[in-house]
Amino acid sequence: MTTQETRTKQGGRFPLVAACRPRQWTKNLLVFAAPLFAFRLDAAIWYHGLAAFVGFCAISSSIYLLNDCLDVEADRAHPSKCYRPIAAGRVSVPLALTTAGGLAIASLSFAAWVAPPLAGILLLYALIQVGYCLQLKRQPLLDLFCIASGFLLRAISGAVAAMLPVSPWFLLTVGMLALFLAIEKRKAELKIAQEQGVMTRRVLERYSLPLLLRLESLVAPSAFLSYALWAAGPALRGAPTSWMLLTVPFVLVGIFRYQLLSDPEEAQRRRRLAPERTSEKPEEILLGDRGIQLTVLSWILTTVAISLFHYSIR
Repeated sequence: MTTQETRTKQGGRFPLVAACRPRQWTKNLLVFAAPLFAFRLDAAIWYHGLAAFVGFCAISSSIYLLNDCLDVEADRAHPSKCYRPIAAGRVSVPLALTTAGGLAIASLSFAAWVAPPLAGILLLYALIQVGYCLQLKRQPLLDLFCIASGFLLRAISGAVAAMLPVSPWFLLTVGMLALFLAIEKRKAELKIAQEQGVMTRRVLERYSLPLLLRLESLVAPSAFLSYALWAAGPALRGAPTSWMLLTVPFVLVGIFRYQLLSDPEEAQRRRRLAPERTSEKPEEILLGDRGIQLTVLSWILTTVAISLFHYSIR
């Protein structure tokens, strides 16, 4: 990718919008996990899920703006982050901070109007992420839990907004998968930093690839087993039907595929074709990798089919 292409992708004609990182809003689709896992097709429930999605898009963008303002000097030393609108000087720090504040207020106000508990979840997310931006991202292991908490709170918000009961296996699955993504993100960042000789995150100095591989070997099977126990059905306070065991292979394939893409040697081979599609940016893999897309689509179609069959025989 040329410098001009990267610059266009990072800013385009609307640099302030690009600074809000709309491509990362795909993470907020997790708010729909609770209604989907509960096999609830009621329009009102999905309406509240949509409200949670909008709220998280606004609050997460405010955090991205704050983070980029705090990291502006470090981003300018990064090979790709230097093209972000704030680091590149296309959006001023005062404008970014003002926009961040406006988005946060709008998000919390909207959430409080839809469902007060949802506003509480968004506020908790904001507090954790502000702590992450200010200090926790420099603390090894704690930084991983902060990243994972964002995914977990997204999943919880969908249930809270729609007042749905949540299976403990569901929460454990989301939490473990979120930790898995956080570890893969740090692994990719560390590999790039070692190759280029520039530590763009201070916390990377406290990590090593062997350590991250050991953490991965603990979290990945834990995520898979948690999902399998949830899919086993009502007997284990899991899915509404044990037919969800049919989706277990898709989860396993998805984990395997992501591990393949995050493997240092494989990532180096693929970097020549798609430099942005690394586990450093999970949203880019979701949006760009055909294997992950097919796996997610197969899981969704199978889950919807099981849901419809489950309701047809009730």
